[in-house]
Amino acid sequence: MHKIMWDFHQAFAIILLCYNVLTAAQSNDKPNIVIILADDLGVDDVSFRGSNQFLTPNIDALAYSGVILKNLYTPSMCTPSRSALLTGKYPIHTGMQHYVIPNDQPWGLPLNETTMAEIFKQHGYYTSIIGKWHQGMSRKAYTPTKRGFDHHFGYLGSNIDYYEHTLDATAKNLSLGHDFRDNLAVSREYIGTYVTDLLTDAATNLISKHDATKQPLFLLLSQLAPHAGTDEIPLQAPAEEVAKFSYIKDENKRMYAAMVSKLDQSVGSVIDALANKGILNNTILLFLSDNGGPTVGLLATTASNYPLRGQKNSPWEGGIRSSGVIWSPLLENLGTVWKQQLYIGDLLPTLAAAANIPLDTQQMNLDGLNLWSALKYGYDAVEREIVHNIDDIFDYVSYGKGKWKFINGTTESGDYDGWLSARQPESDAEVDPRAAAYEELIKNTSVWQQLSEINAKTALPGAVNITKLREDAAISCLLTNGTQGVACEPLLGPCLFDIDVDPCEQNNLYEAMSDGKVVQELLTRVAHFRETAHAPNNKPLDPKCDPRLYDGEWTWWEDIQDGVDDDDQSTEGGDGAPNLRLSGLLLSFSFGCLFVINLFKYSCRF
Repeated sequence: MHKIMWDFHQAFAIILLCYNVLTAAQSNDKPNIVIILADDLGVDDVSFRGSNQFLTPNIDALAYSGVILKNLYTPSMCTPSRSALLTGKYPIHTGMQHYVIPNDQPWGLPLNETTMAEIFKQHGYYTSIIGKWHQGMSRKAYTPTKRGFDHHFGYLGSNIDYYEHTLDATAKNLSLGHDFRDNLAVSREYIGTYVTDLLTDAATNLISKHDATKQPLFLLLSQLAPHAGTDEIPLQAPAEEVAKFSYIKDENKRMYAAMVSKLDQSVGSVIDALANKGILNNTILLFLSDNGGPTVGLLATTASNYPLRGQKNSPWEGGIRSSGVIWSPLLENLGTVWKQQLYIGDLLPTLAAAANIPLDTQQMNLDGLNLWSALKYGYDAVEREIVHNIDDIFDYVSYGKGKWKFINGTTESGDYDGWLSARQPESDAEVDPRAAAYEELIKNTSVWQQLSEINAKTALPGAVNITKLREDAAISCLLTNGTQGVACEPLLGPCLFDIDVDPCEQNNLYEAMSDGKVVQELLTRVAHFRETAHAPNNKPLDPKCDPRLYDGEWTWWEDIQDGVDDDDQSTEGGDGAPNLRLSGLLLSFSFGCLFVINLFKYSCRF
């Protein structure tokens, strides 16, 4: 009897050990995923697209080492874009399609929507968002650590002052409020620290402390940069950074260059941290902007979407094209420009596939497509259909299918309908002095050196032709030298463009093709999507949000007003890993128990 019990103990210990080793091995096989999301970065604000007014050497090094996503599309504003990233759905299907969530409005991403963070967390990832949220905060249930993130360090609303970490709503008869948290706890100890650096340091510290051998890392570094800080002082950067761009005469453009430069340094620091931790070679790195940059109008920054038409909060390519790049040793077409149309909502199923996470995309009603195989091997997979937006409040449609782009109506009475670039080629007398030795600059970055070392051991054959990649990444207009096409006036009638040959939307084909099959099919699809649309979630300002009522903080005022705020800061967020490790141990224990029970039953038969 003692021998049987001893055998049982040995069997139990062995099976536990084997199961835990197997679980750890499976965890190690999953790639870490790091997404660096810029805010309101213009498509021409990264120098790998061709601009030389100010350079972004770290982002460029990542681009040339990886895959440049030439035709990456996003919604044209922050809140809708981030909702599409998190859910894999068009904003029209989640009610997030109209405008953004101001800090004073009581709504958010619907709570019945499953987020990317929840999916990756359920499959063993430690999930962290550092920086901007902007998916609702009027109730605690809307906030990051209630939506699948183990950890959040940053702000909940739309934007903050780069140093004071506040948003001033006095123009709405509300007050100035502080908005920065460490998980659910208010965090004021960092006031005075430039927020781009603060978020970068938080990301690099997390990477350095996280044990990716036990849990793969899913990190969304959601920078404020180069979004405007506040209405009063939209452009903010450290004086020493601004001084580096003294050759730029315009003070605002000089300040903006410094803001983008700090963002570029952040990308370099994150990649350095991954390399120093020894996990860069098992990481998928993605850099993109949430939408186009605002050249003029509300919270304008001098951002450039040259040579595209329009800007942020418009239906044009300048509002919905993002300068995106991806790198991973898993990719077999590194050092290329991928021309497949890609939507930000495709990233959820695509990254899930890269991590071997099974998704029932039909049951989840995803609009995003799994393009991982096409991305991995570098082929154009599909004629992508993308509902850029159907907004019946602003009364406009922006829709694309393959090479065809349909627009009817526009935003802001057409104020953003032109070619609004703040950096035309004729202003290139103000050229970054580093441009004279551009390739040398890129190859001297630690980003280039670290990624090249890994690339040489994996999938990248031969030398990278930086000049050729830069030319291929640039956007070329159909018409140049003042040549005029058929005008598009979206407030007077619909417009149709062949985006493959006319990405700058210069020649309206609608009248010439209005009786044809193409237009009829596009109109039928738009009508279909309008019928499937979720009503906008937007709600009017709620004066009960006023920070003066909550010790000067922007917070989940609806919970507080309802008396249901438990202020539970001890169990939400934090490192999140203990609970997952405990779950793993319990699962292991259960597995072992089942084994012993079955073995006991088998033994008792003899």
